[in-house]
Amino acid sequence: MDLTSLPLLSIIVWLPVLGALLLLILFSHRAVKVAALAILLLDFIISLALLAGWVDNGSMQFEEFFVWIPQFDINYHLAVDGISLFLVLLTTLFGPIVVLFSWRNIQENIKGYMALIMLQQTAMLGVFLSLDLVLFFIFWEFSLIPMYFLIGRWGGKNRVYAAVKFFIYTMAGSALMLIAILVLYWQTGSFDWTVLQDATIAPTLQMLAFLAFALAFAVKVPLFPFHTWLPDAHVQAPTAGSVILAGVLLKMGTYGFLRFCLPLFPDATASFAPILAAIAIIGILYGALVALVQKDVKSLVAYSSIAHLGFVMLGVASLSKQGLSGAVLQGVNHGLSTGALFLLVGMIYDRRHTRQLSDFGGLWKVVPIFSGLFIVVAMASVGLPGLNGFVGEFSILLGAFQVNPAWAILATVGIIFAAWYLLTAARAMLFGPLDNEKNQKLTDLTPREVWVLVPLVFLFFLIGLFPNLFLDKINPAVDVLMQSVNADTVVSFLP
Repeated sequence: MDLTSLPLLSIIVWLPVLGALLLLILFSHRAVKVAALAILLLDFIISLALLAGWVDNGSMQFEEFFVWIPQFDINYHLAVDGISLFLVLLTTLFGPIVVLFSWRNIQENIKGYMALIMLQQTAMLGVFLSLDLVLFFIFWEFSLIPMYFLIGRWGGKNRVYAAVKFFIYTMAGSALMLIAILVLYWQTGSFDWTVLQDATIAPTLQMLAFLAFALAFAVKVPLFPFHTWLPDAHVQAPTAGSVILAGVLLKMGTYGFLRFCLPLFPDATASFAPILAAIAIIGILYGALVALVQKDVKSLVAYSSIAHLGFVMLGVASLSKQGLSGAVLQGVNHGLSTGALFLLVGMIYDRRHTRQLSDFGGLWKVVPIFSGLFIVVAMASVGLPGLNGFVGEFSILLGAFQVNPAWAILATVGIIFAAWYLLTAARAMLFGPLDNEKNQKLTDLTPREVWVLVPLVFLFFLIGLFPNLFLDKINPAVDVLMQSVNADTVVSFLP
């Protein structure tokens, strides 16, 4: 069967919505859970068909197009390339994982909770696959709604404040992007990405449109100083919400820079690249230093996201092949490792109902499976050679060094800080005396919880040991992207 003849992308995008509608007619809590898990697992399996029919070139594949609103040239246009492929697979992978994690953790309004997870998946997939700017913007904005309710309904003590802050920050950041989309249509007569990347856009308009798009993406990443919504959202969100945020939602921002800013506004991107690099390095160092002083382990992981995504943006700002390829791969790596960290934090919180590092100590003696997995995940996040984080960070550092060695040196300091705060957290939680009676009664991970983590740990080693399985699909798309960017115009902003 010719897989390219099937509307695979539409099936992948809309199957979770159909699943959410199916949940409406189910009344048993178990039936709701089983249906949600089965549908999202099916969505992941179908998404693997993209790999079966994949051709290692830089073109858009599995393309779907039909006219939607002809009066304004708004079309339903979906496609996937090496830049978006693994983000799509990452999204569909986390769907069944968060449902399986939530199997016993969510006891109230289970139907609404599962439906929101499924709607969130559709929104994120739509962002990664849309090539029409109006369609992209609809999915982009819709992604706020399920996450808002997940945080506001099932979050922590200050959940309403965190949900409102998340919604306002990210929606306000997108307002200028909508204006820029409309101006681009007025200038070119099209909302289609394939048309816009070949259009001649005046330098002044490029600059203004880049700033409008970049603001929306910077808030979503989030880049310093637009990051303040993230720690609140992570700390207050239920574990599944934190996993989706860290694993996928934040990648919408880094993806936006790669998909839209670079090919549509290449001259403006090259002009602003040094400033982006400076902001990224500030985020790397700031996120790491703030994570180092956190007492709440979930807050520590939240601030580590700011630092790690700073690496991704440094790769983007380098405008080099190694940097851009590393940025794509490191976005996936961050989703895997940070998502796994949040899952582990959620598992220990369910047992102890505390996230304060001072409340732990000596856990290795009572929960060795949890402790061993925590060490592996922490090492993946740090970037230990042989695990996934090393490949992405090394590629980004190579790309940054080509442009300005100072960028790579400063970013490397951030890696040292990452090892510092993660190993400090591991020492505080896992080692030392087991002198708290509550910790002495802890039970280790259940088989279900282990299976939640197994796919992620497997990918740590697969990417770390066989990176070309992924880079062979990413690099051709990056080569095509590089053709639109004149990296020679990048000026070293830092000494």
